[in-house]
Amino acid sequence: MASDVPPPGACQSVPALLTRNATEYADRPAYREKEFGIWQSWTWAQAADDVRDQGLGLMTLGVAEGDHVAIIGRNRPQLYMAIVAIQSTGAVPVPLYNDANAEELAYVLEHCGARFVIAGDQEQVDKVAEIRDRLPELERVIYLDARGLRKYDHGALHALSDLMEKGRAAEALHGPELDRRTAALDYDRKCVMLYTSGTTGKPKGVVLSNRNIIETSRASSEFDHLDCREDVLAYLPMAWVGDFIFSIGQAYWTGFCVNCPESAETMMTDLREIGPTYYFAPPRVFESQLTNVMIRMEDASPAKRHLFEKAMAHARKVGPDILDGKPVSAADRMAYRMYDLLIYGPLKNTLGLSRVRVGYTAGEAIGPEIFDFYRSLGINLKQLYGQTEASVFITQQPDAEVRSDTVGVPSPGVELKIGESGEVYYRSPGTFVEYYKNAESTASTKDPEGWVATGDAGFVEEGTGHLRIIDRAKDVGKMASGALFAPKYVENKLKFYPNILEAVVFGSGRDHCCAFVNIDLTAVANWAERNNVAYGSYQELSQHPEVLRTVGAHVAEVNESIACDEMLSGCQIHRFLVLHKELDADDGELTRTRKVRRRIIEEKFADLIAGLYDGAEQITTETEVTYEDGRKGAIRATLNLQDAVTFPSGGRMAAE
Repeated sequence: MASDVPPPGACQSVPALLTRNATEYADRPAYREKEFGIWQSWTWAQAADDVRDQGLGLMTLGVAEGDHVAIIGRNRPQLYMAIVAIQSTGAVPVPLYNDANAEELAYVLEHCGARFVIAGDQEQVDKVAEIRDRLPELERVIYLDARGLRKYDHGALHALSDLMEKGRAAEALHGPELDRRTAALDYDRKCVMLYTSGTTGKPKGVVLSNRNIIETSRASSEFDHLDCREDVLAYLPMAWVGDFIFSIGQAYWTGFCVNCPESAETMMTDLREIGPTYYFAPPRVFESQLTNVMIRMEDASPAKRHLFEKAMAHARKVGPDILDGKPVSAADRMAYRMYDLLIYGPLKNTLGLSRVRVGYTAGEAIGPEIFDFYRSLGINLKQLYGQTEASVFITQQPDAEVRSDTVGVPSPGVELKIGESGEVYYRSPGTFVEYYKNAESTASTKDPEGWVATGDAGFVEEGTGHLRIIDRAKDVGKMASGALFAPKYVENKLKFYPNILEAVVFGSGRDHCCAFVNIDLTAVANWAERNNVAYGSYQELSQHPEVLRTVGAHVAEVNESIACDEMLSGCQIHRFLVLHKELDADDGELTRTRKVRRRIIEEKFADLIAGLYDGAEQITTETEVTYEDGRKGAIRATLNLQDAVTFPSGGRMAAE
């Protein structure tokens, strides 16, 4: 591909882009962070100085070209700058999930052979200390926040601020060598190593080059006309490839500002204060925001509810057409403007989305009603499809071609093809270099011509060129009858309901499907409060008869919808139960990006699955759980197993 070759004089590394930005956008904000309730700012010129000081400091510790340096912590400007500082020394940054437990950290740190770790705070330092004896290659730990660390042994523990000061003092000694290393970076040098979520096994280290990151950032930025005036909110895990592209790749390519919230608890407040122009959130964030809106409206006066419902009915009617520039009558436009002043505008401001020019969601399917709700308000929310191995972008939705049932057309520079089995393949300048220390998986995922197997089943629509994803290819199977089994398709339909947080569907090789359901505690607890329903725990609320009836109604509606799809009508849910605990990454049931680990769930809850298929009405079970402090425990519960309403193909009720 022509785009694989950088034009003469083009920046061929992220540190080179920083040098350019420090000149072209010297006084523009590169980073903001809210600390102690006050927003602090760094210009691009200041960021370049701090990155250099960090790079020089790392060299005083002996960081060598090719070393792996891990970064663990929440989103903070100093940690983003640390990533670029590591790159400038010729080493490779390896961001890790800040909520990963010690065991998960141990695997990654041992696998990549990290000699150095940059930790955000005491919590991360403690996790590394817990596994230190298993990491013979680890030499030094550098910390950002000193709170709680005063009495620690500082023999191999260094404050980042002290390291930067040493770096400044060592300019004459190490400056020329740092310049040489930075200048030697080119398109084919490693830019970052990011670990996959590990839904089916151990996480794999995905090696991405400067070519992958810069070409993908350039193409995706041009696709949505991003420039240095954008503001983004960096709140998603730094170990996730999407955050790396948005907060490093695109930010450094365009020169826009990355804003870091004070904490996870203040994220929504900080979102409203910043008012990003470019925004990404997984479906669960948009679902949670809408759930909160609906809860507040249920508590509003009848007059306010009536006005809101009337305004939203009009928004659904004409909002998406106005957003896409389609013809809308003058009367409808005038009514929309009036409601915008009274309802839509204040609501968008409350959500923190008033200034969003381009918004994206990805990772899971988003409910059409939820998707349409935001677009009806005039928010340019779109879907993309991507993965770590692609440097995120495989498909995107062009403006005026936005639909809830597709993930868009191939991103610039990306080629798509569908295999004989229905699996989606792609190749692009963003295609990863390799899986670190895993040549076998690299060869099975990427062929010699550069085509990558996504692991997802889908098809490209004739005429529009839009890609539609059905399910994970490995999860698509056959029922005992030979009918198609696509669990994710059904699960996503269930999760469209505000009362349902998570769902897991079983049925491959069986006569019919059964499901586990997690209730959304926020939504269901609000219902309980409004209806004077007393409960003592999540477990008790999950088994309340009215909760079970409500979930049963949702399952019936999903079954009726599935029955209308001749290809997937066999995936209707015949029996279900509401779990007594939330599926949790700490318990190994979800990945850190909240993807279901099916094999582990099937093994852990084998007794519950057996009960569903044996026709049991109740089952008592005991489940191991992990508490916030890392201690293990067990909870015992008696669950009520429910029969579901099913429908024959075509949608008419079959049984009740």
